[in-house]
Amino acid sequence: MKLLLASNNQKKLRELARILEDLEIQLVLPREIGGIPDVEEDQPDFAGNARKKALHAARSSGMWALADDSGLEVEALGGAPGVYSARYAGTHGDDAANNAKLLRELEGVPAERRGARFVCALALSRPDGSIALEVLGTARGRILGVARGTHDFGYDPLFEFTEDGFSETGRGFAELEPEQKARVSHRGRALREFAKKLPSVVDPRSA
Repeated sequence: MKLLLASNNQKKLRELARILEDLEIQLVLPREIGGIPDVEEDQPDFAGNARKKALHAARSSGMWALADDSGLEVEALGGAPGVYSARYAGTHGDDAANNAKLLRELEGVPAERRGARFVCALALSRPDGSIALEVLGTARGRILGVARGTHDFGYDPLFEFTEDGFSETGRGFAELEPEQKARVSHRGRALREFAKKLPSVVDPRSA
């Protein structure tokens, strides 16, 4: 099955490709087909943005297209930064500025009120521009007072994974090796659910 990943974020593409590599899927990146037009991410939630991007990519390319929208929701901030996660500080993709703003917004907030979750919404569109599958993955934790770890990607250095029953509990996302993170991350969970449901939507051998 040839599947277009509707994203130009290289870090995200690498993570998606690593998790999907065992499936019977030939991943196609936008640059391999000459690029796809940008689309405005103006929906009120992650699922809406993922759906819009998947439909746009499929209609532009005539291919099966997988899109994701993901970000961080912090309880003490009323769910912010939410769908504005990538541009929280004003410039899209400026991880350092986004993290600095998050720490400023949470200055003085005690650890017990720093609950947060990462969310990943995935949407798969058929080549005809109709949605075939949607899934959602989450990972719960809290926001640290200082950055930890060296595997920095977005807000990972400030996010401590705290769900019970995992050996990674109490460790920051940026402290986890890629394989460890894939087991517990919002994106890893969403992709495993996607892989489980994919056969009921399409036979990869005929797509």
